[in-house]
Amino acid sequence: MKSITKMMVIAVVMLVAASLFVAPATARVGAITNVANGDTVFVYESGLNLTNVTQTGATTITSLRKYTDDDPSKALLNEIPVANRANFEVLDAAVAGQYGVYYPFPGGAGGLAQTNNTVVIRDPTATLDVVLNQSHSDSVNGKSLTKASSIAFKITSPFVGANYKFTIGATTYYPGKMKVTLTTPLGGKITTFGTANYASIWVNSSQMYTDLSNSVNQASVLTNVEAGTYTAIAEWVRPTGFADYAADSNSVTFTVESQILKIESDKDTVVRGNNFVTTISGESKKNYYLYIKDASLTNINQYPIILVGQPSVNRSAAAAAVIGAFTTEDSGYEGTMAIVTTTASGTRPIEFNTTQLTDDRSFTIKVVDPLDASKYDDVKVKVEKGSVTVTASGDQTYFLGEEVTFSGTNTDSSNIYMFITGPNLNTNGERLDAIGTASVTGTVGTFKQVTVETDDTWEYKWDTAGVGLDAGTYTVYAVSQPNNKGSLTNVKYATVSIVVKKPFVSATTSASTVAKGDKLFISGTAEGNPTQGVAIWVLGKNYYLRATETVEDDGSFSYELTRGTTQTMASGQYFVVVQHPMYNDQFDIIPNLVGAVTWVRNVILGGGTNVFIINGAGSLQGSDAAEALVQAINDPNIDDTYTKLTFLVEEPWIQIDPIADKYVGDTFTITGTTNLAVDDELLVEVVSSSFKPTEKTQSGEFSGASGTIAITKGDTYNTWAFDVDAATFKPDEYIVKVESIEADQTATATFNVLAGAAPTTAPTAQPTAEPTGEPTAEPTAQPTAQPTATPGFGALIALIGLGAVAVLVLRKH
Repeated sequence: MKSITKMMVIAVVMLVAASLFVAPATARVGAITNVANGDTVFVYESGLNLTNVTQTGATTITSLRKYTDDDPSKALLNEIPVANRANFEVLDAAVAGQYGVYYPFPGGAGGLAQTNNTVVIRDPTATLDVVLNQSHSDSVNGKSLTKASSIAFKITSPFVGANYKFTIGATTYYPGKMKVTLTTPLGGKITTFGTANYASIWVNSSQMYTDLSNSVNQASVLTNVEAGTYTAIAEWVRPTGFADYAADSNSVTFTVESQILKIESDKDTVVRGNNFVTTISGESKKNYYLYIKDASLTNINQYPIILVGQPSVNRSAAAAAVIGAFTTEDSGYEGTMAIVTTTASGTRPIEFNTTQLTDDRSFTIKVVDPLDASKYDDVKVKVEKGSVTVTASGDQTYFLGEEVTFSGTNTDSSNIYMFITGPNLNTNGERLDAIGTASVTGTVGTFKQVTVETDDTWEYKWDTAGVGLDAGTYTVYAVSQPNNKGSLTNVKYATVSIVVKKPFVSATTSASTVAKGDKLFISGTAEGNPTQGVAIWVLGKNYYLRATETVEDDGSFSYELTRGTTQTMASGQYFVVVQHPMYNDQFDIIPNLVGAVTWVRNVILGGGTNVFIINGAGSLQGSDAAEALVQAINDPNIDDTYTKLTFLVEEPWIQIDPIADKYVGDTFTITGTTNLAVDDELLVEVVSSSFKPTEKTQSGEFSGASGTIAITKGDTYNTWAFDVDAATFKPDEYIVKVESIEADQTATATFNVLAGAAPTTAPTAQPTAEPTGEPTAEPTAQPTAQPTATPGFGALIALIGLGAVAVLVLRKH
């Protein structure tokens, strides 16, 4: 520990030093080491005498204790041992970050409740800032300064400045001292900067400015300092414990620039209609004259204009008069000149606005020091006309009723004005979204106006349903101003050509014939984006159905006649009409239920007229109804279009092709035809006819095959096929059953599986041995080579010779 003697020496030095003298205040008495009740002490202090904070009735202090909420009746948060109350050192490790009120322990004669004395422990922190000498509220930390500036440092140490002091008589002494150390642009360390010495600064208040303190009492004038970036920190000098262990302040930086006055622009070139910003760099808190040099223009709107309401930018008539009297270079227009006051860092941004009326040329903007006209700078900014682009979505070919998206860019104005030209339209164009309205230059309402976004892009979705255009090729104009085709000489514009086609509908059925209980799909394409979809009319003898089907984004649609629907339909021919709503995107021919009958109604004719009965008593049937329907749609006042289809409904059937005799071990395919739909599933079973109930003494052997197959498309009728492997089959008669579960249809057939192997003698070789025709007797001898039991029910005795041959011949025929 540092000795009390050393601290007393420091106190004596303080008495004779040139420290700040202020009016008496609460402080330690006689010496900085004497601590009284309620005093504040700091970590890193040593040699402190705590005798005067001993609790009433107590004779010593063994520790300092900190409690929750500073309430001794609550939990103990920290305890600092006191070995000698007359020579106490505040160790940072003992405090452990627990700053605040501490109670000396023991509590005196009254016990723990006797806690009338306290001491406060703080950390000797300090912060640093660098400010303008003439404006302490303007920090220049991290900013640039000119050599015409003067600076000071602001030191804030709230606890040391207020509490690290002692009194002798009526005089208060502040023994805490700091210094400001600067790092130069070349890395050197200095405490003297400009005209001020910062090596010894008495800390005599919670916040202090060096240019006002008795220790320094002057600002740093930067006139002769080296240009570059400086870094500064505040460090403790006294007491020794602070100097050795307490943290330094934060660091601050500032840059001293050599150039006295300059002006820069954020853009060398600007498209008119956009803003740009110039920035002045000069002396701190100084007035400068800013103006656009005369460009010999006849109207103020042809110049960029200084925005109104910018801080410290005075563009008033009075300011213009002052500048006009100072120079003859200005444009002479109010709004193109201003008196500008720089910030603490010596800068000031000034924003200019341009419009479509601003002349496309270069402008010179000048800044000058009103106290010395030889100090000036200027910058050139070029204003250019913008540009306009336009594109159309897709391949630029559209069906009436579709939505077309036009998009593009516009750097010349804040709006796009659109019109269209084409066959039999006004020569100079018509409003895009109101065909028939001629576009007139200067009349905004005769154009489709679209707002340009902040990123200079624009977009417009044009719904062609009901626009009143016929099929043809058209040109769409996007213009930066409300000018028609005849007035495009001095404005920016772009064009895009589009082809408009009439919508149409096409359709097919998934099959020309459908079996009752099977599905049928009516699919096709409906161009023109009909939001109502398409109407499907199905008409037959005593049959009527109408439904609508949604059209997908790609123009496709598909309507399903379900199994349940076709199951109830009578066999015969049916007619399909697929109706498209066309340009007005509404069905103009619709069903109209009146009582028990359904009429076909023309919603256009006479405000709505029933044309004929399509369902119920007195209704037209089949082809007559279909023909009457298409004639109704063909009405010249109706824009709907249609396509016609037919299909047949038949009773479902399955046919099995003839099956020749097979031999055990053969692999073969059972085939057939059907009018059931492609991909429908069939259940095929091949079962031995011997499969039946047996006596307990019988073997009951069984062989066969089963499986599920899908119907495939055929030429005339659809086909099916089932592969059979007879390797495990027993010689017998077999029953083939083919069943459609969904259509409730079944077909059966039989064939024989014979014992032995199929003949191996090539049939074509036999006629060469007997050209007279005798080979016809040969097949009867083939089976005799394998004398086994013949097929049939039960076990039969094998026959020999001609008897066996006769049996086989009979079974085959």
